[in-house]
Amino acid sequence: MRTHNRSSRTCSRASCNLPAIKTLTYVYADSTAVLGPLATYAEPHSYDLCATHSEKLTLPNGWKAINLEPESDLMGPSEDDLMAIANAVREVGNQQITPTPAQPAQPEIGRRGHLRAIPSN
Repeated sequence: MRTHNRSSRTCSRASCNLPAIKTLTYVYADSTAVLGPLATYAEPHSYDLCATHSEKLTLPNGWKAINLEPESDLMGPSEDDLMAIANAVREVGNQQITPTPAQPAQPEIGRRGHLRAIPSN
């Protein structure tokens, strides 16, 4: 059974319990198979593959494969990015927050369910 937890997903191949590292998606209209990094969520029309099965992938005759490799600079925030976020949060937390006066609500001229009509300015 495949779960949505990225770290516990296993290979979709029968009798294989190895951890999945790549996701295979077929684009039938283009006769193309796309093999890329493990998707964030398990999708019903894609297949999670372990290292062995992703390397031994065979396709039907006439199909082409696209192998997407993640760019190292797109793999997530760097240590500098994380420190900048932490410093920004710390700075906001140290500021004195003064409440702003509430703005008057716009008059409604009609309502239907969750929708409402307001006059144009």
